[in-house]
Amino acid sequence: MNTSITNKRNKIHAQKFALWAAMASIGMMFAAFLSAYIVKQASGNWLEFSMPTTFFVSTLLVILVSVALHFTGGYLKNSSVKNYKTGVIISLILAVLFIISQYTSWNTLVERGIDLKGNVSGSFLYLITGIHVLHVLGGIVALMISAVYAFFFPFDNSAGKRQKFDLVVNYWHFVDGLWIVLFLFLMFYK
Repeated sequence: MNTSITNKRNKIHAQKFALWAAMASIGMMFAAFLSAYIVKQASGNWLEFSMPTTFFVSTLLVILVSVALHFTGGYLKNSSVKNYKTGVIISLILAVLFIISQYTSWNTLVERGIDLKGNVSGSFLYLITGIHVLHVLGGIVALMISAVYAFFFPFDNSAGKRQKFDLVVNYWHFVDGLWIVLFLFLMFYK
């Protein structure tokens, strides 16, 4: 068997490796936050409160972003230019709606008297959801760049273009999955 073909097949793309390393790091950071949450909760003086319904809306929105991006990647692969452009825009709109939903949730919490200065349980909620939103904003930047390429540059269905879009999709699946884990944790670990 040709050694050069075998070596090429066993190598991981450098950008994909960097993305996976970054996602592992982000995952460990959130695991540390959740561990601190558990330890602090066990020390007592923990205020229990119900999650605003807009957090449920946020969860639906991130699931829809992943679904939209999944289909959009297929449109790119199949050179369905119109559907690809539409998918990028729909994904971007859903992602922005997620941020708006998070902001609305925070406002609801403040109206209920749960803020950063009060009980530490509220502070943890803002920390965890706020840091997640920062990572979502990074994903929104990647989607904005994808939109610029989709609308202002000639359509490119090359392996390199698909690889770059696949990085965006992988990051979004990670951020979306992370939100679901965080949401379920915050919902049920009281």
